[in-house]
Amino acid sequence: MTITTPDDFIFRWKQPPNFPLEVPFDYTFVSAIEVLDHLRTDDEVRFTILGEDDWQVRMDRTAAFRTAPLEEIITWPFRLVHFDLTRFYDNLLHSFQEEVMIPWRTHLSARGFTWQRLAPILFVSARGAASTYHNDNSHGLVWQVHGTKTFHSYLVPDQHLSAEGAVIGATTGEDPPEHDAADRQSVTMRPGDQLWSHALTPHWVTTESTLAMSVTLSHGGLCHQGSFSERELALRAYWDKNPGEAWTHDLRNVRY
Repeated sequence: MTITTPDDFIFRWKQPPNFPLEVPFDYTFVSAIEVLDHLRTDDEVRFTILGEDDWQVRMDRTAAFRTAPLEEIITWPFRLVHFDLTRFYDNLLHSFQEEVMIPWRTHLSARGFTWQRLAPILFVSARGAASTYHNDNSHGLVWQVHGTKTFHSYLVPDQHLSAEGAVIGATTGEDPPEHDAADRQSVTMRPGDQLWSHALTPHWVTTESTLAMSVTLSHGGLCHQGSFSERELALRAYWDKNPGEAWTHDLRNVRY
């Protein structure tokens, strides 16, 4: 069921499984190919060349990624992520702050939510690419902008990874472990689709189109009227026991 009202969201945000939602952002992105061309040359971008080709082919493509013709690059399986979109608010993402981030923060604040970090992350990938199998310490509002991706998680994450295991990064790997397909929640996302991804739940994402682009609004320390989500309580408990580790790593998965 797609969440369309504030009351529904307040009821559902605290515990898995993930759920579709509709937030009517009034924003139009430039084309995915233009975004790719701009981001691939930025010093802060992270990208990985994938595929079954031999090691030398992947190394050559990695070296050429920033300058090769775009029509060639989009035939390579790759995944790209950029965590600091504020660098592009004056050009590539002009008015994104005013038309997306400020309205969403205002919407949350008006309904009793607080947070410690709320920032956008941008992903671009080509057909055949997949993210790592991982969990995030943050809740994500996943917004599919261009192309098609499938967002995979579990209907009952605790059956595959406890919150305590997620806190110490027990999920991290290139591929998901063997599991019963009936346990999986796979949501195919097309342009305009949105999904709420719960903090500390294992997931992975596959690209089904020639080129795909999505933006995730990442919510660190999200809290509603003094109450955290159920799985995030495990993160808070871990930091209480290990204060030296609190905030020593950012709320992002560096192995995307």
